[in-house]
Amino acid sequence: MSGLQQFESIEEVADVLAPGEPVYCLRPAALARHVRRFVALFPGTVLYAVKCNPHPWVLDALSAAGIKHFDTASLSEIALIAARYPGATCYFMHPVKSRAAIRAAYAHHGVRHYVVDHPDELAKLLAETPGRDLTVVVRLKTPPAANTVYDLSSKFGCDVETAVALLRDVEAAGCRGGIAFHVGSQCGSPASFTTALGLVGEVMMRAPVPAVIDVGGGFPAAYAGAGVPPLEDFMRAIEQGLERLGLPGATQVLAEPGRALVADACSLLVQVHLRKDDALYLNDGVFGSLAEMALSSLRMPVRLVRRGAATARESRAFKLYGPTCDSLDVLPGTFDLPADAREGDWLEIGQLGAYSNALATRFNGFFPETCVVVDS
Repeated sequence: MSGLQQFESIEEVADVLAPGEPVYCLRPAALARHVRRFVALFPGTVLYAVKCNPHPWVLDALSAAGIKHFDTASLSEIALIAARYPGATCYFMHPVKSRAAIRAAYAHHGVRHYVVDHPDELAKLLAETPGRDLTVVVRLKTPPAANTVYDLSSKFGCDVETAVALLRDVEAAGCRGGIAFHVGSQCGSPASFTTALGLVGEVMMRAPVPAVIDVGGGFPAAYAGAGVPPLEDFMRAIEQGLERLGLPGATQVLAEPGRALVADACSLLVQVHLRKDDALYLNDGVFGSLAEMALSSLRMPVRLVRRGAATARESRAFKLYGPTCDSLDVLPGTFDLPADAREGDWLEIGQLGAYSNALATRFNGFFPETCVVVDS
């Protein structure tokens, strides 16, 4: 990746840079492996969910690996993709959009795929787009999925009755119709996709035949200790559910993976700036790259990195604090690290490619932005 320093290992990053600021360590080779695997297994078109990690270097690696379709949730994301990848296709997949964003997406960026989950949103979309060359995808509400970190249907999605009525209105307006759902982020249950596709079948029995079926995101990353099934199990459940629908050959099938593609593609190197007994104070925290570790039950792997000296064999449970002046800036639980952890050591926090830099704020003036490429 041109423009970024490249290193063979995290230890080399620490040895050469001795960084006092957080460093994102990107792994394009790992990202490419995940993309190739997902694309090979999924029976349709793969859209990358830009919200998960919109860093230009990550997007470039995705594009180089073959991703040409993007799930975009805002006009800013659409503009980013359109400017960086002129041949890419953006899909405006947020169910609630401003009128100004709809107009600009349609007129300036050529976006023709939109999601709705309410009659008023459909009316807004039709009023703000001059043509009827739209694909309007209706988002269904799905039941809470087992082993899911975030239930997205608590905020978005409509019931079967509303979906049927919306699809009829889409057809009457002269647009192509589609059906979408999202089983929830970091879903650990392949059966949730089967259940959701069963709801799609209920809608299809009473509505015009959809031109698009979008199975959404939610595909999990294999976080340490998460115990999620392999990706093949999810694809098998989706293929079986699609087969039961008896879709016409022209039906376009979409998926919107995010963390499943990028979680393993980045780690974060942070430095210990102070030790107080069993507490380590770091240069990044929950207002920066580590927000999801505080917002969810996910536990990313943490290891100590030290230059030029060995670490203690015995371990100790440490509390990890971020750099801001806010007492909320602390990670839940404790982390087992060498008992002699001290100021000047670094910690590598792994599997931070998803929802890390995307959620970072500039609170207190702390903002992680240094990136390097690591081969291993």
